[in-house]
Amino acid sequence: MHFVDLWLTRSLSMCLLLQSFVLMILCFHSASMCPKGCLCSHSGGLNVSCSNANLKEIPRDLPPETVLLYLDSNQITSIPNEIFKDLHQLRVLNLSKNGIEFIDEHAFKGVAETLQTLDLSDNRIQSVHKNAFNNLKARARIANNPWHCDCTLQQVLGSMASNHETANNVICKTSVLDEHAGRPFLNAAGDADLCNLPKKTTDYAMLVTMFGWFTMVISYVVYYVRQNQEDARRHLEYLKSLPSRQKKPDEADDISTVV
Repeated sequence: MHFVDLWLTRSLSMCLLLQSFVLMILCFHSASMCPKGCLCSHSGGLNVSCSNANLKEIPRDLPPETVLLYLDSNQITSIPNEIFKDLHQLRVLNLSKNGIEFIDEHAFKGVAETLQTLDLSDNRIQSVHKNAFNNLKARARIANNPWHCDCTLQQVLGSMASNHETANNVICKTSVLDEHAGRPFLNAAGDADLCNLPKKTTDYAMLVTMFGWFTMVISYVVYYVRQNQEDARRHLEYLKSLPSRQKKPDEADDISTVV
């Protein structure tokens, strides 16, 4: 019995030691994989915090098991294609308070389906590719950007989840229609189809051009007719001004003799 107790005690000690060793390896592995300037911790998954790290671009050595990623308050200016493609567990992505101006068409490829929160507020985004947020399920925050309200933005917001709430926070810095500048996107665009504005503008231009040509043709015809009438009147007046031909006396005598 003493032998069994001793064996169990040693086995338990070995298990605890082995467990501690495994945890130490895992922690060391996670720490070694943490991007430079970032802090990594485990709390319901791997949290990677790179806030205020003076980053000029998104790190390319992010751990694949990252669940929460904070890249806010840096100097990032763009989001390249497929930069997050290996982060299949990513649920929260914070890119607020950067200087982001450009988002590639496939920037969120690989995470669009898993993301629950995407924060792009307080950046310098004016427009994005119409497919940039395709299949994005996350609740997006895109307020406080100098948005240009046009057809593309209308398509982008229409394809996003919770687009009504998102669109309501978008202020038009500029717009295809000058009167919409400075107004919330929903109030400015309303039910208008901004994608038809260029077509309508072209139609109006063609209509004005055709009307101009028609006016020119009519004006020329009227001028031509009036000019001909004036020439005909002058010619008639000229003919009337010519002296009529008088018969000579000998012509009259010859006629009488013949008779």
